[in-house]
Amino acid sequence: MPAQPHETLPPVRLPSEAELARDALSAPLFAAAVRLARWAGAGTRVDDAGELPPARLPEAAAALGLDPQDPDAGAHASRAWRVALDTGLVELTGGPDGAGVADPDGTGHGGADGTGTGHDGAMGAGTGRSGAGGTGTGHAETAGGAPHATAAAGEDLALVIGGAPADVLGLWLAACDAVLADAAVPDLGGLVDALDEGGAIDFDRLDWNPQREADLLDAVLADLYLLTAAGRSTAGGTVPLPVLAASVAAPGGIDRPGPAVLERVADALMRLDGQFRQLEPIGLVEFRPVDEAALLSPDDEDPAVGAEAGAPGGRTALDPEDVSRYGTVRLTPLGLYGIRARLLEAGVAAPAVGELAGKGADALLDAVCAYPEPAAEAEIRQWLDARELPSAAAELLDAARGADLGGPLRRLRCQQALAVAGPQAEPAVRAVLDDPELGGLARVWLAELGAADVPAPDGALVYWLAVDTIAAQLGGPGGADEAEELPLLMESLTAHHAGFFDRAWRVEHPATAEVLEAMGRLHPDRQAAKQARKAAYKARSRPR
Repeated sequence: MPAQPHETLPPVRLPSEAELARDALSAPLFAAAVRLARWAGAGTRVDDAGELPPARLPEAAAALGLDPQDPDAGAHASRAWRVALDTGLVELTGGPDGAGVADPDGTGHGGADGTGTGHDGAMGAGTGRSGAGGTGTGHAETAGGAPHATAAAGEDLALVIGGAPADVLGLWLAACDAVLADAAVPDLGGLVDALDEGGAIDFDRLDWNPQREADLLDAVLADLYLLTAAGRSTAGGTVPLPVLAASVAAPGGIDRPGPAVLERVADALMRLDGQFRQLEPIGLVEFRPVDEAALLSPDDEDPAVGAEAGAPGGRTALDPEDVSRYGTVRLTPLGLYGIRARLLEAGVAAPAVGELAGKGADALLDAVCAYPEPAAEAEIRQWLDARELPSAAAELLDAARGADLGGPLRRLRCQQALAVAGPQAEPAVRAVLDDPELGGLARVWLAELGAADVPAPDGALVYWLAVDTIAAQLGGPGGADEAEELPLLMESLTAHHAGFFDRAWRVEHPATAEVLEAMGRLHPDRQAAKQARKAAYKARSRPR
């Protein structure tokens, strides 16, 4: 999976490995692969590529509880068998190259001594024979004399029952990789036309670049992961398929899409529809397919899907049900785990809540500074649950110190962590009342706790804390753009402190000038904003 342009993705909250392993075993395609591995026995006859021959597919379908007469049942069994083979749940035990078992009686389950032990029965009937002396040459022959391979349940099948949850998840990840590889292959209906004179595929004529297709699917899944992790999906975590299609067809965004762009988006929409149909059975996503009737305009013209705000047909005012007709997709918790594993393998920083429980307070505060508040609070709670209070509170306060650019946000996250810690943190908080960087934080926290005997701050501390608080808001994950309450905070400060800017520009804080400049941009009162800009100029001109 290609690395994404984000230095660190938002953290995700994942169920326990035991819960994820149960989800993996419940995924229809993986469960079918496990059942076929158990059904395989000691030497199931397969072709040279390890595939079940067509004559065996009805029996395999029956083993899955499917109707052997259903034309789709054989395709489902074949796909499940391939997954079992790709994951090691099934292993090739012999083949035409000389390694394996003989099949002297044509049953498909020959042993080295020429005795058949399998269950192929009539499916393997024929006149296959062993090699010289009847002891087996290492391959079997079909009735027509062509050698075939054999397969049996692999050693990894035991991990499904006796392994740890991590073992099951490892097998599921391998199955997921195989399914993703298949999903990146387009409809090869024109494959025959794309064969060159030597019988090889001419990819230029087919207009298919395997690596490009795989990278596009990975990019879509990474976008889906980001939307889910950042909480930018719709209710329930679903994402409209046109949004993802637009990200594929026009990665730089769409402004007044023309017919060519709309056609690309429509093509991407249908390609993603086919791919997500393949990914749903492995448990990666929950998918609502495209309603093909929705793609036709009233006069039955070609479908066109507009991308503005993810709205099909170029329309911008669609109700949720209308949008859902163009397909919706949601990463399951198992899918979130699987895509995260692929991102980590590609070197992308994709944190999960709970990973910092064993690290120090400095690592915790540094990390949660980049987290959205809900994820930061969840991480902090897990960190505190693993420690004794009030020593953990003292460690947090010590880590919150610092005159660097990240200091204000560390102190804000520390204050939030102390709120989670509760009254047991009070001794550690009182110990820093005289600290020039933490004293203001300590007074605010104690006042919110309702503690008695909280010493009043002097004027210098009040202004230092005001600058530090605004700097923390400006340094959050969304910056000033997402701090909707920031203008109200600025208005409150200037309303309650006469001559605020005459004092604020003198504050000995590394972020004083930046805070005053931000107040000049964001303060809702024009006169106060003008005063803030003048104060910012004075702060920058002050000798250091």
